[in-house]
Amino acid sequence: MTTSIPVLTFHAIEEHTSVISVSPQVFSHGIGRLHQHGYQTVSLLKAADIIRRGKSFAERSIVITFDDGYQSVYNNALPVLQRHGMSATVFLTVGMNKDTDSGGRLPSLGDRTMLSWDEIHEMHDSGISFGAHTLTHQDLTRLTNRQLENEIYSSKVIIEDALGIPILCFAYPYGRHDSRSRAFVQKHFACACSDRLGLIDAGCDLFAMDRVDAYYLRTERLFGIMLSRFFPGYIWARSLLRRVRRVLR
Repeated sequence: MTTSIPVLTFHAIEEHTSVISVSPQVFSHGIGRLHQHGYQTVSLLKAADIIRRGKSFAERSIVITFDDGYQSVYNNALPVLQRHGMSATVFLTVGMNKDTDSGGRLPSLGDRTMLSWDEIHEMHDSGISFGAHTLTHQDLTRLTNRQLENEIYSSKVIIEDALGIPILCFAYPYGRHDSRSRAFVQKHFACACSDRLGLIDAGCDLFAMDRVDAYYLRTERLFGIMLSRFFPGYIWARSLLRRVRRVLR
């Protein structure tokens, strides 16, 4: 048993130099190596429940998440996960259109093609979990209370109506949140993810859960650090540098 595990955060799985992109080759190689070394996925919701009940995680457990809902997750990540018997939670930015029966796609973010509702249904049927990521991916700290309720709650309802299941996980756009946005999230969800870099453990905040952004695992060599005893120290050092940069900005 272990007391802390990483929640890996991916966005687009594509050949691109963007900070939110991981190449399909690196993703496939990294997930394959984790599988070879006995790593298994646990859902984000289950991980939150384990922490809430004061239990420990099974050795070599990981949580995998994807933010935004890019089609590259369906095309390039889903086959890899299925090949290795792994799952993930995908946070969807669903847009303002409540019609999810037409097979249309989520509204584009950064000119990327997004998931269609047909693809979302297929992924759900294959064991992928889904969470809410607001309607329009705005910085929640800049919104009015009425806008917050709409962005947070309406995104949950749209996904629930489409899939016919409760949606209990949330991810703050850009990781940004404050006491007001957190209060709205706590009212409607069981857990939420921030952009704070770190591992989750018994002391973590279930409504601002730490994650490990794939930017820090963006090459095969960096991904391999996960298999070493240096991984917690590597994440700690990266998080320290990240905090320093933000303070200086």
